[in-house]
Amino acid sequence: MGVPERLAARMSMAEQHEYLRARFSRRTLVRGGAVTLGAVAGGAFVAGGTAQAAVPTQRTAPATESVDGALVAPFGRHLAYGNDPRTEMTVSWQVPVAVKKPFIRIGAHPWDLSRKIDAEIRTLHTPAGVGASGDHTQYYVHARLSRLKPGRTYYYGVGHAGFDPAEAHLAGTLGTFTTAPAKAEPFTFTAFGDQGVSYHGLANDALILAQNPAFHLHAGDIAYGDPAGQGKTSDTGFDSRVWDQFLHQTESVAKSVPWMVAYGNHDMEAWYSPNGYGGEEARWELPDNGPDKTNLPGVYSFTHGNTAVVSLDANDISFEIPANLGISGGTQTTWLERTLKAYRADKDIDFIVVFFHHCAYCTATAHASEGGVRDEWVPLFEKYTVDLVINGHNHVYERTDVIKGGEVAKELPIGGTAYPETEGVVYVTAGAAGKSLYAFSADESYEGDVKDDESVSSFVCVDGGKRSETVAWSRVRYLDYSFLRVDVTPAAKGRTATLKVRGIAETGEQVDHFTVARRSR
Repeated sequence: MGVPERLAARMSMAEQHEYLRARFSRRTLVRGGAVTLGAVAGGAFVAGGTAQAAVPTQRTAPATESVDGALVAPFGRHLAYGNDPRTEMTVSWQVPVAVKKPFIRIGAHPWDLSRKIDAEIRTLHTPAGVGASGDHTQYYVHARLSRLKPGRTYYYGVGHAGFDPAEAHLAGTLGTFTTAPAKAEPFTFTAFGDQGVSYHGLANDALILAQNPAFHLHAGDIAYGDPAGQGKTSDTGFDSRVWDQFLHQTESVAKSVPWMVAYGNHDMEAWYSPNGYGGEEARWELPDNGPDKTNLPGVYSFTHGNTAVVSLDANDISFEIPANLGISGGTQTTWLERTLKAYRADKDIDFIVVFFHHCAYCTATAHASEGGVRDEWVPLFEKYTVDLVINGHNHVYERTDVIKGGEVAKELPIGGTAYPETEGVVYVTAGAAGKSLYAFSADESYEGDVKDDESVSSFVCVDGGKRSETVAWSRVRYLDYSFLRVDVTPAAKGRTATLKVRGIAETGEQVDHFTVARRSR
């Protein structure tokens, strides 16, 4: 079976999927069979919201028939650092059908991909009757690379039996990645949350790629396969195929930039055990140095040069959306303190950046602030002088003054500088990556259009409901699609190292900027 190789080489991914779908007649279908032929809806974007999944009718090929691997194109490549970003990288991707012997080729040059490493397929089956994609199977592939050299750019290609990226006609499928440097040097990273599948999400991806970041932080609510976001099996509207669209949308960036994710409430997909994270475990391969990979797969840390990054799972401590409240039994907070203490004692680490989903401090009218975060983690952020906290959840851009003990320790105007060692912590909500926007109770106030509001009415989600509050710490509020860019500049011992933080709108305009400064040890 199959088509001539020259014809296959000229086919687009969508054309290959359609060929596969048509190749099998209904007479060959069997119940409960082996290979799912649902294809990714690569270009089905809808402005301002999640696209409807334009996926061909699901069909199943019998186990006795095999699909010609030459006709199956990998898609949705996404990278993630391993525990040591200097020497470890995971390359992940998706295939629309089950393939044989998946692998990755890697080398220092595109013409030398002699190193071939076997990859792992993780099969994710959505149970029958669950949402629009019930009884649907997806295939995710992961290749873990180690013993890489620091600060080195590698070329790679992913494949399987019948599809070898080393062949000349598949050279266009190759990608690159760069490991973290052995020593501190200037670099840029980007961040946002609450992306989903939309034209706005696609536009933000294009802008992020233009920043040439070393890595990207996604602060949760990644694809919105579960639009309800309550983490319950009673949630309606679930469609696992949205992930196919998301990974295709994101590939332009994530195939070359490590895409480091934290899990939000919409990422608790209750149909996949344990704790609704089984789907995420199939799709992502993240560092495994957190406290509990089974219950908290999105909790981990890594270092890049002079900066330590910590990913947390705020579902564990959320009063607002309690589906996974208390799943760690306190081990996450214990691990967090141990990790922050170790990083702060490390003389090679200047900055600590923490990112997670639910906001510590935000005044957006939808979710505002999460009391569980304030109770559990904010005291630790202050104790260990965390330099920057990045959240999503609220679909806005908002940035605080310097906060300590729940109060403004120092006003931080646009263009100002914060000194965490002596002053407090700055919190940024960067949740306007692509999903529909929320609102503020006060006027917007951003670079070029500053409003001097002395106080803002808001609320905090607490055990049993909401508590109203009037706050003075809301310094910048911008209500349009945007992301965060952070430029890290190390310094010699005794000199001042800096994080230059910028809020950038989908238009490319700068809506906020400030500096975090710390004396290097």
